[in-house]
Amino acid sequence: MERIDAHHHLWVRTRTPQPWIDPVTMRAIDADFTTDDLARALAGQHVTGTVVVQSVPTEAETVDLLAVADRTDVIQGVVGWVELADPGVADALASLRSGPGGRHLVGVRSMVQAEHDPGYLDRPDLRRGMRAVAEQGLTIDLVTRHEQLSGVARLVRDLPEVSFVLDHLGKPPLADPGPADGGGLAGWADAIREIGAYPNVTAKLSGLVTEASWTDWSSEDLRPAVGHALDAFGPERLMFGSDWPVSLLATRYAEWVDTLTGLLAGLSSTEHAAVWHRTARRVYGLEPSTDAEPNTKEYG
Repeated sequence: MERIDAHHHLWVRTRTPQPWIDPVTMRAIDADFTTDDLARALAGQHVTGTVVVQSVPTEAETVDLLAVADRTDVIQGVVGWVELADPGVADALASLRSGPGGRHLVGVRSMVQAEHDPGYLDRPDLRRGMRAVAEQGLTIDLVTRHEQLSGVARLVRDLPEVSFVLDHLGKPPLADPGPADGGGLAGWADAIREIGAYPNVTAKLSGLVTEASWTDWSSEDLRPAVGHALDAFGPERLMFGSDWPVSLLATRYAEWVDTLTGLLAGLSSTEHAAVWHRTARRVYGLEPSTDAEPNTKEYG
């Protein structure tokens, strides 16, 4: 089965500092991660294309990632960053697209999880910027905390012309599911059901292991979230992502692929194809597969 990894990162910290990495609790990722490291992670996993996603809110990182994509065959798309609340969103996108690798820009990510204003996603300036992104034929990725999903539901309802991608299934609280009668995992499930009713949203089966216990998670811990996502979105609106290297906090690349394979075992071949590659190709407008292997040119 061909695979598109719709969500991974790259960083060299002298160019793109990662201040959110705790060197004690996140020792596994307290390092640089280049295309050489990516090639080793992908070896033997039948991944023919990837989408690299921004990790910090700077246009400079996006410029770097586009240039990397231009010289790395396996990276077919870049989800970058621009200041969505700025009136100059269209100009910022034009600048990114005119530079090296600009053709690989497929979307922009909003780092909603860093915001603490419950009305953040209702802001008119932010929504204006999202519409400007959509007018360029690009997606909006959203990375959120699970308690922010009610705002996501309002957003996707009010902006049907925008193609949204919900990263990491909206981060279900798998390590601390909370009471069954509301909030926690139950509240996440209700919000996902509401969001899934809107056809302009797809979601990524990614980042789940780091929402569970990093040291003793099992596939059964993840099954309720994956099963609920299949019910809410259907396979045709879900896509595989690794969230590598962040996923190294809890698992190896190959182990996550094997885990997700097991969780999707009941799907038909057509449904498997949707999750593993077709949804990502459609949503991000990726090129047809060339069965390319990653080259070994360094990032940065």
